[in-house]
Parts: sequence; structure tokens; C-alpha cells
Amino acid sequence: MKKNKIFVACDSTNVSKIREIIKETKNSKIKIGYKFGLEFLNSKNGRSFVSKLNNKIIFADLKIHDIPNTCVSAIRALKDLRINYLTIHVSSGLEALKATKKIAGKLKIVGVTVLTSLDYKSLKQIGFNKNVKRLVLHQAKLASKANLDAIVCSAQEVPIVKKVFKKEIITPGIRFDTLTNDQKRILSPKRAFENGSDWLVIGRPITKGNIKRNIQKLIDHLNK
Repeated sequence: MKKNKIFVACDSTNVSKIREIIKETKNSKIKIGYKFGLEFLNSKNGRSFVSKLNNKIIFADLKIHDIPNTCVSAIRALKDLRINYLTIHVSSGLEALKATKKIAGKLKIVGVTVLTSLDYKSLKQIGFNKNVKRLVLHQAKLASKANLDAIVCSAQEVPIVKKVFKKEIITPGIRFDTLTNDQKRILSPKRAFENGSDWLVIGRPITKGNIKRNIQKLIDHLNK
């Protein structure tokens, strides 16, 4: 039976906490990867810690967003890390997306669409005129054109994204309940997989409190 796949968001600067997360999330029911973002990878010991991790699926969520040459240079600077996935904003533009994909080698380049912390009102404030779904669909087409390996979008948009993007879809904004925190476009883990997500990104619902109990809660939720 195919396992559900989860990236556990390791959002901390505390190496001991990250070690605990890795230890306590081991299980035989769900395939687990670990997402490290700006907080950990920019911390004093974060980069060194990740460079020494072995036999783990590592997702570097750096959300690169710059001119093509700088994006390419950033990826080259990360080559010493054993990472499997790396994010770049689709809004960096087609040229930057193609350039990063060209030099990435085995590293999977993941295009970030509209952040799940944004809604239509937020987009209008920034200056976008399209609604969220139309903008995400537009960006998914661009990611496909650039031949990216995966895409990040809200689980709510997965059904429309799958029409134009045929590779892996990674979805954050996953919640067991209605507590959104700083997220706007959320969905439950089961609904997200039903919508067609390949990977879910889950942070606080797993890492806050008793991690083993939270993992079991997730397994039970998915098996309902």
C-alpha cells in the first residue's frame, strides 16, 4: 500500500528540538521528510546540522526570489548540503526558473505559488488583480513551462493545478481543526490528499506538544 507523504516543518533554531522532532516522528505508517526554512538554515548551527544529516528526505524551503544569476549562484552555494527539494518563487520569472532547473542536477526545484498566508484581499494590497485561484493556475502553467520538479500551493487549489502541472504537488496550510494561526487557505490532511496532494507540509500540529501522540493522531485521522 502506498504511504502518505508528510514533510514535517522543523521551524525552530534549537538543534535539540530538531533532533527530538526527527526521533519522535519515526514511524512505519507515513513516509516522512523534513522541511527546514529560513529560520533554521539561517541560525548559527542550522546549516551545519543539515549538512550532516544522512538518509533523510530534506526539503530546503528557502523560497529563492531574485534575478536569474543570483538564483543560480544561490543553488551552487547550497551544493554542499544533502538536500532533495529546494523552493523558488514562481514570481521570480520564467528565465530564473529555467536557469535554476538547468543547473540543479538531482536537486528537485520546487516552484512556490501564492503563499497560503495570503487571500484575495492581501493580493489586492500587493497589487495583483487576479483572484487567488486564477493567479495560482497562471503560476502553475509557468512552473510547468520551466519543467520544475514540484510545485507548492494550497490544498484548496490542487484540483485546478493538477490540470496543468503533472509532477509533484506539495501543500502547506494543513490543519486538523479551524485554528488558522497565520494561514488563510487551509485544509485538513485527509481532504488535502483526497484533492490530490502528493506531499503535505505540517508543522505545529505535529511539533507542538507530544510529537509521538500527534503523529498517531495524524495516522488515525488519515485512516478514518
